[in-house]
Amino acid sequence: MITPRFAAVMLAFLSMFTSTLSPAMDAMSAPAASDAIWRPKPHMRWQLQYTQMPLDLSVAADVYKIDLFDNDASVVEALKTRGKKVVCYVNVGAWEDWRPDANRFPRAAMGRDYEGWPGERWLDIRRIDLLSPLMLARFDLCKANGFDGVIFDNIDSYIQKTGFRITRAHQLRYVVWMATAARARGLAVGINNNPEQAKQLLPYVDWAQAESCFSQGWCALLSPFVKAGKPVIVVEYTDDPGKVTSMCRQASTLQFTLMVKKRELSAFRQDCNSAQRRTGRRL
Repeated sequence: MITPRFAAVMLAFLSMFTSTLSPAMDAMSAPAASDAIWRPKPHMRWQLQYTQMPLDLSVAADVYKIDLFDNDASVVEALKTRGKKVVCYVNVGAWEDWRPDANRFPRAAMGRDYEGWPGERWLDIRRIDLLSPLMLARFDLCKANGFDGVIFDNIDSYIQKTGFRITRAHQLRYVVWMATAARARGLAVGINNNPEQAKQLLPYVDWAQAESCFSQGWCALLSPFVKAGKPVIVVEYTDDPGKVTSMCRQASTLQFTLMVKKRELSAFRQDCNSAQRRTGRRL
């Protein structure tokens, strides 16, 4: 268990190296992942489901990515008895008004509304001193409920209209701090999007997820993960069989794992194997 004192010392240590974007950031040694920490392997089958509960436990996947607050320890245990690894989703960059800990967030850390996502506001990730008790409590809950890993979402505040002057260095400092804290709890760490900082974050995390990177043309930016033996999972949203065929070929070339979902992120899931069976075409 990480004590508040240790967290404060760790934060001070990271601040020494990451107050500005400099070579020191690249030179800093990544926290070692314990041998006890699960590390996802390339080409594992992934599933994610956030809506249309209860959770569908029958999907042919090796790893489930599910919401931290919407699934208790009994759900995690049910998946594990089926041989699955389970990852908790945590929104680390934005406040959500429906979360059970929403009233604990200080107003000083809350910025502009997250456009397109009602009930969400950007967080001032520069203020790790304010956010650390909340994020550490979430990681503790993730660990206590039996999850194997955690994925960080909304980690590109430096390119968003947050209401704060957040820089690339602030973003790196925040993600590195969280990754260190999560790994100290025995959790594997994944990141969602933020391809511009993929190379710098690579030593600190265990896999990357990308949404719509084939559609938007930036998947190749995550290739360093594959070279390092770490998986890349791409989530695309399309009903066009031709696009799925093309994306599967690109995923094969890049050695990425492709998962086609509906935007509501229900249990529906299509991968390249199921797409091949559906179309009868070799992908």
